[in-house]
Amino acid sequence: MKRIIERYDPRVQRFLEILPGTLAWTIIIFPLWGAFFIPKTVAYFTIAFLVFWFYRSFQAAFLGLAGYIKIRQAEKTNWHQQYKKDKDENSLKWEEIKHLIIIPNYNESVEKLSTTLNCIAKQKNIDKNQLLVVLAMEERAEDSRKRAKILAKNFKGQFGELITTFHPDGLPGEVRGKASNESWGAKQAKKTLIDKKGYDINKMTITSCDADACFHPKYFSNLTYQFALNPNRHLRFWQSPIFWHNNFWRVPAFVRIVGTMGNIIHIANLQEPDNLLFNYSTYSASLKMLDDVGYWHTDIIPEDWHIFLQCFFHNKGQVEVEPLFSPTSIDAPEGTSYFGSLRNRYEQCRRHAWGCTDFPYAIKQAFKHPEIPIWTKFFRIYKIMETHLIWSTNWFILTLGAWIPTLVNPVFKQTALGYNLPRISRIILTICLFFLFIIIVLDSALRPKRPVKVSRPRLVLEHLTWVFMPVAALFMSVLPGLHSQTQLMAGKRLEYRVTEKV
Repeated sequence: MKRIIERYDPRVQRFLEILPGTLAWTIIIFPLWGAFFIPKTVAYFTIAFLVFWFYRSFQAAFLGLAGYIKIRQAEKTNWHQQYKKDKDENSLKWEEIKHLIIIPNYNESVEKLSTTLNCIAKQKNIDKNQLLVVLAMEERAEDSRKRAKILAKNFKGQFGELITTFHPDGLPGEVRGKASNESWGAKQAKKTLIDKKGYDINKMTITSCDADACFHPKYFSNLTYQFALNPNRHLRFWQSPIFWHNNFWRVPAFVRIVGTMGNIIHIANLQEPDNLLFNYSTYSASLKMLDDVGYWHTDIIPEDWHIFLQCFFHNKGQVEVEPLFSPTSIDAPEGTSYFGSLRNRYEQCRRHAWGCTDFPYAIKQAFKHPEIPIWTKFFRIYKIMETHLIWSTNWFILTLGAWIPTLVNPVFKQTALGYNLPRISRIILTICLFFLFIIIVLDSALRPKRPVKVSRPRLVLEHLTWVFMPVAALFMSVLPGLHSQTQLMAGKRLEYRVTEKV
């Protein structure tokens, strides 16, 4: 199979690109055409998905609750003191560990980047000399050198190192975006810090940091603890919960709704028992591990799951992601107008959903690495496909799957199964509202305090907007996901668009 893939690589690639969108559309229209020919199959498929959705809702609510408790425990922990209690002969020395933090940015303002740098400068229980910051600027961006000079001056002496790099535009084989910029920044930082200044790459982590990321004050002391004590430190990523909290009270209700759902679901995913976690958005890893694979590929757009797959296959399937319960807060998509914010959210979701391009890469790499156990590869690939298919199809199955067969096939409606299908759907989805209530309460406990200018009547209205959750989910999550999969299926490339920062 490996030889076939290598011989017919363009055809195999194209087939695998078509597959996610084809499967998504097949599932979406299945209740419509299946109702005429195999209505019972459609009914059982819908019931099976409803049961699966019930399980996922239960999991999100109760693992979210467990994650909330772990976040509060992590907040109370002095990680340096905990290190002194737990260290052994195989642990690294606390003060020798360095953290390389790459902040790729394009046209972000000095104020926006200053907020991120301030969050890093205010880290607790860790020496500032352990923090090595790289401002990865884009050469093509307006006033990039001027902004870098201002930031370097304002934050001089607040970190062990503050390096600015300027990613040239139009390098051969590159796609504009976060991956190519941070790859350039990491490589330039290695030349400066390791090749010239002699830092030990074996005692360093690397953090991919969004330009709007605000780390918990104990993020890097927690990361130091995890890295120092883990014997498999050079085969690990570390992922914190990601919250859209920086501008929570400014964005439209539709954006807040999908953000709230995403926040708690992400906490739950960090604790999934099947250990199939992928890193996302802002994350940390062993610098040595990323250096071994040559850093981020520069011809891709979504880089987070892709860099995991690079490391996973390079290291014979031994790489894993571990949770770090010190949250990172980022900006929700926002624009200068109400509809501008909605558009930015849609475009951001399209870009995230372009991660379906990881499916062809994972399949081809799986056949090229026979040394990795087949089930190890299978479950990783299954997780990629499951995530993207549920992303683009869940709304249609949950809202229409139980009703279409009975509407288009009156004969089937007269059967016991046809008559009870909508009732079964209502019962299961009504029970799921209890889990949704838990998710809302958890996010309310974690979100930033209500600003004074946000009145109590508006707060009441905030809770009433949840009746629009199905509409928000359709337009702010499902449709952009389906859009990306369809675009890939049609063979059209996605251009990277930086989410507007306000």
